[in-house]
Amino acid sequence: MKDYPVYPVIEVNLSGFYHNSKLVVDMCKEKGIQVAGVVKGTDSYEHSYTEIAQQMLKAGCTMIGDSRMNTIKKMRETGMNAEILLIRVPMLSELADVVEYVDISLNSELENIRKMNSIAVNMGKTHKVILMMDLGDLREGYINEDELIRDAIFIERELDNIHLYGVGTNLGCYGSIKPDITNLTKLISIAERMENEIGRKLEIISGGATSTLPMVMNGTIPNRINHLRVGEGIANARDLQDIWGIDMKGFRRDNYRILAQVIEIKDKPSYPIGQIFVDAFGNTPKYEDKGIRKRALVALGKRDIGDIFSVIPIMKGIIVEGGSSDHTILDVTDCEMEIKLGDIIQFEASYGAMIHSTYSSSVVKEYIYDTSD
Repeated sequence: MKDYPVYPVIEVNLSGFYHNSKLVVDMCKEKGIQVAGVVKGTDSYEHSYTEIAQQMLKAGCTMIGDSRMNTIKKMRETGMNAEILLIRVPMLSELADVVEYVDISLNSELENIRKMNSIAVNMGKTHKVILMMDLGDLREGYINEDELIRDAIFIERELDNIHLYGVGTNLGCYGSIKPDITNLTKLISIAERMENEIGRKLEIISGGATSTLPMVMNGTIPNRINHLRVGEGIANARDLQDIWGIDMKGFRRDNYRILAQVIEIKDKPSYPIGQIFVDAFGNTPKYEDKGIRKRALVALGKRDIGDIFSVIPIMKGIIVEGGSSDHTILDVTDCEMEIKLGDIIQFEASYGAMIHSTYSSSVVKEYIYDTSD
C-alpha cells in the first residue's frame, strides 16, 4: 500500500475502468447496442473526468454521458472532443451552454427544445435530442404517449436546428422499476409509432442504464434497443451483484479504494451511556449491546462518503458500526491484525460512497494503474 502525505485518499484504478468498460462494450456490441460511458460521480470537478472518460472511449464507448453542465464544460476546456450526452433533462437557465457544449441531450419539455432551436440557429449549430418516455419509474419523461408523439412531429417538421435523434427511458432509479421485456417492448412500440409519423428511422432507442445490463447478459433484451447509458456497471460493478444478485464474474469491483487514517483506538462500551435521544442528523439509530469492544475512529465521515455504511472494509474482522459528519467508528476487536493509532484502513466503495468521495474537496484523488487484467 502506497503512503500518502494527506488522508483520506480515494484511489481510482484506471486499469479497472478500461477492463470493465471493455466487458460492457463487448457484450453490448454482440447485441447491436452502443454504450454511452457515464462519468457522473466517477471523478472530481478538478480532475474534469478526462482520465476516466479516455479509458471508456479507448474500450469502445461511443460517447460520454454526464448530468452536470459545469463538469461537461470542464471536459471540453481540457480537450475532450468526443460526443457528449447530457443525461439529465436540462434547466432553462443552462440551455445556451447545452447547445454550445453538448452534442445530445435527453429531453421531456417542448419549451426547452424550442428555445434550444432558437439558440442553435444563432450559433449556427444543430443539436440532437432524445425524447424520454416515462414507463413507470416516475422520474423524467413524457407520461402521455400521444403528447410525446405530437411533440416529436412538431420537432421533426418545425425545428430546423434540432435533430430528433431518438427516444429513451429511465428505469430502476426513483421508482425502482425493473427493466423487462414488457416495458422495453413498449418503448420500441412507441419508437416505431414515432418513426411512422415522421417518415424515417430513429438513430437511437435508448433502453436505460446499468439496470438494463442483466437483459443483455441473459439475452432477453429486445432487438431494437441499440443504446444504453452505463455508469455504475463500469465504475464499480457492485449494485447488480450485491443488490440484484447478478453474477458479475470477470468484472473489477475494486476500481475505487478509500484510505482513511486511525485517529483514536480505545476499548469502549458498545452501547451509549445515558438517555438516548437523536444523533447529529436527527435520527435515532438502533444500538446493540455487545459489551466492551475495541473501537477505532477514522478521519472519514458523512461529509466525505454520504452513508457511513456505503464503505466496505477490506481487512477481515473490521465492522463499520456507525459514524457522524467527520468520523467513522469501526469495531476492530476481531480484526486479523492489531490496529494502531495512525494506521491506514482501506475500504472498497459502493456507488454512494463513490459519488460523494469523488466530489468531496476533503478527499484526495489519486489515479493508479495495475496489470491484474
